Amino acid sequence: MAFDAPSLKGRALRLLSAREHSRAELQRRLQPHETTPGELAAALDELQAKGFLNEERVVQSVLHRRADKLGTQRVRAELQAKGLPPELVAEAVDGLLQSEPARALAVWRRKFGEPATDPRERAKQMRFLAARGFSADAIRRVVQGGGDADD
Repeated sequence: MAFDAPSLKGRALRLLSAREHSRAELQRRLQPHETTPGELAAALDELQAKGFLNEERVVQSVLHRRADKLGTQRVRAELQAKGLPPELVAEAVDGLLQSEPARALAVWRRKFGEPATDPRERAKQMRFLAARGFSADAIRRVVQGGGDADD
């Protein structure tokens, strides 16, 4: 009994069933399995035409999963790494900039909960937020404001 390897379309659908993927991500992951030139592009075109591949859904998925935990810079980097069109990334980032101080405050509260008592602790809190991609302005407002980002 011979076992046939799944088709490119089958492999793509299996990946898409787990989470949203951009076309560029699927291209990267499935390229090694392409046997004839143009086969992968045709399979991805068909999936896109049928609505299985949708880059706006990829953006929304990343925002939903990551925006509560990460700053705008890190979310932007993740979206760019997925090979999404620059205009989609810019639109998503514009929306995140509005809420960045509030999101930084929520992350800070979950991790620390109380204002730093000395400069060393304040630096630790600032590094923590910076590593998560929050802007310097949002970090300053949260850490120096003692958890009050509404200044």
